[in-house]
Amino acid sequence: MVSERSLEVLRVIVQDYVASREPVGSKAIVERHAFGVSAATIRNDMAQLEDEELISAPHTSSGRIPTDKGYRLFVDQLADRKPLSEAQREAIETFLGQSVGLDDVLMRTVRLLSQITNQVAIVQYPSFARALVRHVELVSLTDRRVLTVLITDTGRVEQQVVELEQSVEPEQLERLKATLNRMLGGINVDASAALLEKARSEAAPEDEALMTRITHALAEEFAEYRHDKLVMAGAANLARTEDDFSGSIYPVLEALEQQVVLLRLFGEMAVDRGGVSASIGRENESFGLGETSIISSNYRSSAGELARLGVLGPTRMDYSNNLAAVRAVARYLSRQLGEG
Repeated sequence: MVSERSLEVLRVIVQDYVASREPVGSKAIVERHAFGVSAATIRNDMAQLEDEELISAPHTSSGRIPTDKGYRLFVDQLADRKPLSEAQREAIETFLGQSVGLDDVLMRTVRLLSQITNQVAIVQYPSFARALVRHVELVSLTDRRVLTVLITDTGRVEQQVVELEQSVEPEQLERLKATLNRMLGGINVDASAALLEKARSEAAPEDEALMTRITHALAEEFAEYRHDKLVMAGAANLARTEDDFSGSIYPVLEALEQQVVLLRLFGEMAVDRGGVSASIGRENESFGLGETSIISSNYRSSAGELARLGVLGPTRMDYSNNLAAVRAVARYLSRQLGEG
């Protein structure tokens, strides 16, 4: 059983090691922190922490560093989840408030998170599977080229150019557009995709070939609404902390390129009462990220869909700041998308 003072010793070891990257010894703890006890007493506390596998000696130095288990206890019980400063909050609102459209706001979000935390920032696109079709537009570009435009109640717009084998008359295009809007208008993305086959089967013989081309394009646009994808920024931050990894950072970079791996990891992280979650060190080993920590939170899209955002970096990271930053940015993003 770890004593209360030993837990406080663990707290300062984590904080000092994160700040300096130097193993922390009992003498340094006594000099830097007001425990009111001798270095010998602190050494006893450190021995207790070592017995519990919360800290370890990296080499012959008398200093100790946190283990993955120690970081986990720090995050669960000891990290001060203080809110961001007023200046940081204003920076978030100013920077994200200038965005135009979903793509822009998510790109700005990862750039902002990577700057605030000095880690790799990751944001998952919402699937928008429940978004409602507001309008389908068919625009004649030439007599054999048509632009399909899909607009939903989220404000998102998908478009694609369709190449035709034969010329199309404006009246024919208007007729197909009216049919598609009648069938799809007000229907959610999942249900609308299933209705495209019905639109093809019910088309008049003279419209069948054109309707087939157009519905194939719309099917691809619907798939984009349901497609899970990520946007990232700050990979260069890994190079600045390369010494925190026992080998090369390339395996981490390779894992980052595998979006399906990150999406699966995000999916397995349950948020705590504070609205954030952390997965630390060996907890990520099965994903090829055993020397990293990931902090994430949910945000809600304008269509009500939940998606994830977070930061990834070495286990030696500023957990208190990163937990606060991820939570604050997720809440602001939800609010902004909800108002949009």
